[in-house]
Amino acid sequence: MLGTGKKILIRTDRVGGTKDFLQWLTTRHLAYSLNSPPANIPDMLKRTDTAQAWTPAYNSDDDGIRDGARVAELTGLLDLEGWPAGMRVIVRKERPHPGARLRITDHEGLRITAFATNISRAQLLVLELRHRRRARCEDRIRGAMDMGLLKLPLQGFAQN
Repeated sequence: MLGTGKKILIRTDRVGGTKDFLQWLTTRHLAYSLNSPPANIPDMLKRTDTAQAWTPAYNSDDDGIRDGARVAELTGLLDLEGWPAGMRVIVRKERPHPGARLRITDHEGLRITAFATNISRAQLLVLELRHRRRARCEDRIRGAMDMGLLKLPLQGFAQN
């Protein structure tokens, strides 16, 4: 599913999203998926606010479409000169969960997330779901690292 010659997927946050690093991955035929919130999201969202541009997003539990969540590809709206060939930028919008605070990257009350990838063959919805699932995994790893074994209440690992 990663595409011709791309058997390894490199996942990174925005810090890894430099032109040089992505070019290095591309020349080695490695696939990538990285958080990449575009700087001019409001302008791009206005240009993509047509019914044809947005597709309903999947639930992360594989039980169908997520109500109110939409996915679109922004690649054609961006100036990607100097970036590796084949880079795609995908954006997701949905209402934040009740009680969630809006972020600076949110637009008109919608939570906006974007990522870049060089996977060309997979469907938009599949790419977005895979990227979001990996982010959930990273949150769990971060939480476990913050907790740390030295912070557990009992002496032995088995006891905890």
